[in-house]
Amino acid sequence: MAWPHTLARLFPDALEENVPLAPYTSARIGGAARYLVTLNRQADVETLFPLLWDANAPYFILGGGSNILVADEGVPGVVVRFRTRGVRWLQQGEEALLWAAAGEPLTPLAQMTVNQGYRGLEWAVGIPGTVGGAVVGNAGAFGGDVAQVLARVDLLHRDLGRVTWTAQDLAMAYRTTRLKARKEPAVVLAAVFRLHRDDPERLRAQVAAYRQRRRATQPPGASMGSMFKNPPGDYAGRLIDAVGLKGTRIGDAEISPLHANFFINHGRARAEEVWMLMRLAQERVWERFGIWLEPEVELVGAWPEGGGARRGGVARGGGGAGGGGRWSVVGGRWSLVGGRSSVVDGRSSLG
Repeated sequence: MAWPHTLARLFPDALEENVPLAPYTSARIGGAARYLVTLNRQADVETLFPLLWDANAPYFILGGGSNILVADEGVPGVVVRFRTRGVRWLQQGEEALLWAAAGEPLTPLAQMTVNQGYRGLEWAVGIPGTVGGAVVGNAGAFGGDVAQVLARVDLLHRDLGRVTWTAQDLAMAYRTTRLKARKEPAVVLAAVFRLHRDDPERLRAQVAAYRQRRRATQPPGASMGSMFKNPPGDYAGRLIDAVGLKGTRIGDAEISPLHANFFINHGRARAEEVWMLMRLAQERVWERFGIWLEPEVELVGAWPEGGGARRGGVARGGGGAGGGGRWSVVGGRWSLVGGRSSVVDGRSSLG
């Protein structure tokens, strides 16, 4: 396996080994990355990823660290931190086009557009993460999302090289895209947003209203954000509350008493404890309502147990794979193999 030596030679100042990832995540949870590479220039992106693809090396792209749960056992492959920055207006008028690099933080970018009187990203003020991560996950809130304002995205594609795609090309849907579903071997380089002129004071008032709503309904503290996607016609938080799980705690991980779709780290929570709460919520909601909650949070790294079992033909669990078992690297991708898992009364068992 020569690629680690090549990494060290090409990125002597950007490569670190055995780096704890918890400080880089909004939940402050997770083990270490075997290799961590921080990229500040687009040229480095275009050097690194062809190397990883050619070597069939496993990798994970870390944006702002929200909406992910890193395994306690860490990530055996390469974790890539995007810190590529840059923002510029391509067009300004009643309709505007704004270009932003993948590593640009989302909240300051959105606040800048509001202050300059452009509508379209005001829902994103207060959302942690980066432009690239927001595109990959089709981030959204308060009825808005990236798909509604994305004009185009610049990608580096393993098979196609540098390409420009539209939201339609990405098959953007509720909190997902072809990139998040791992259907395309590609990484986001930059995005262009289509915005529209509006009154800055009105937009700032809207942002203030969103902030107030967040403070009233979303718990403070370390969390991953929304744990589960809302099922059609309902809300994950309402369903979890309806089965009596608000305030349920395993170790230092807790289903928030304020909003049941937020899982809180009270200081020293382990990823396994959060995962057990996830499975408990999924099991209880399934038993009562026949709805299997699909995670909005992505499970990252070497998981000792998976969550992909099925019941009644409904795919279950965060890994998107059938069965339970251990996450392993197969063909450069994380795959779930063997075993079956369950959670009973807050305890986990592997059969």
